[in-house]
Amino acid sequence: MQLMQTAGAMGQLRERLAGCPLVSQYGPEESEILVQSFSDLEASFRVFLDEQLPKLADPNLKGEQLEDLLMEIQGEFQHILYHIHDPKFFRVVEPTHEWLVLAEAVQK
Repeated sequence: MQLMQTAGAMGQLRERLAGCPLVSQYGPEESEILVQSFSDLEASFRVFLDEQLPKLADPNLKGEQLEDLLMEIQGEFQHILYHIHDPKFFRVVEPTHEWLVLAEAVQK
């Protein structure tokens, strides 16, 4: 069950965040950005925890299949990092972008 996938839950959270001075100090759009980020983060965490991590734990997964899964996990983590850094509110977690710069993908 995804908590942030219903319009009602997202709308209620958006309203509460818009009224929160810690959030509203970053502008009127910050509550919407945060809600969307929470929703996308929830989906990404569920993909990692429910799908990718169980596959990774399988001792029979080796070779090219293991490498493909690691690349999928890398992509999911990049998506997670984007949604952590997109809201201004969370930029204090890591105030620079340098670590978010994507390196060239390793060619197979």
